Amino acid sequence: MREGHEYSRQKSTTDADSSGIPDITVKMPGGSAIFIDSKFPFDRFLDAFGTQVQSERDDYLSQHTKDLLKHVEALAKRGYHKSAGSPDFVVLFVPFETLLAEALRIDPAFLEKAFKLNVTVATPTSMMALLRTIGYIFTRNKLADNADEIQKVANTFLKNITLLHGKIVAVGKAISSTAKAYEDLIPTAERTVLSPARRIHNLGVTGDKDKLAIEYPDSPGAVRELKAISADDDFIEVEEIEGDSK
Repeated sequence: MREGHEYSRQKSTTDADSSGIPDITVKMPGGSAIFIDSKFPFDRFLDAFGTQVQSERDDYLSQHTKDLLKHVEALAKRGYHKSAGSPDFVVLFVPFETLLAEALRIDPAFLEKAFKLNVTVATPTSMMALLRTIGYIFTRNKLADNADEIQKVANTFLKNITLLHGKIVAVGKAISSTAKAYEDLIPTAERTVLSPARRIHNLGVTGDKDKLAIEYPDSPGAVRELKAISADDDFIEVEEIEGDSK
């Protein structure tokens, strides 16, 4: 996906039901949008793994889970999911799998609580799956748009084929007509010009006898008729035609 086209960064959204600046706004086909927030409370989580005392670590992780839930609640209050055309959820991106795993260990119902607030929590793994799905939607939508354009081009192409076919037939008929006229002209030339010229020469009138020995070339013969175009006709490969001509 391209920034500025399929998605944008830090673009504010304000309407009657929502306000704020999501980190990422994914523009979906049809005018809808998916909002992604990547702001995340790290402090208590880092404190938990900065101590060697297990009881302190558990306390920090418990506070980390509470901080995370508060962040979910604050995100829900921004109402991104209520924006016109938006799905009924906003995505909260968690940059490390362990951040969510530890929260779920402390509060197994954490994800369910987030869902009820219309917030979907995504780790790198699930975010990748989400983005691939979004990319697939864009691809399918583009194919659908291209299908309409292909249909238009195909219609024009078929009309041009019909036009070309008609012109080829017309040229073929003109060549055949010219060939027939040529064949009719030869005996006329023999009878009205060459035969009297030979008689004049035989009567003693001087002239170039070689010029009287004219042999007119044969006509091109019948022109192959171009058959009508049929939807049932098979396409013929160029290689096949070249092979037959050898």
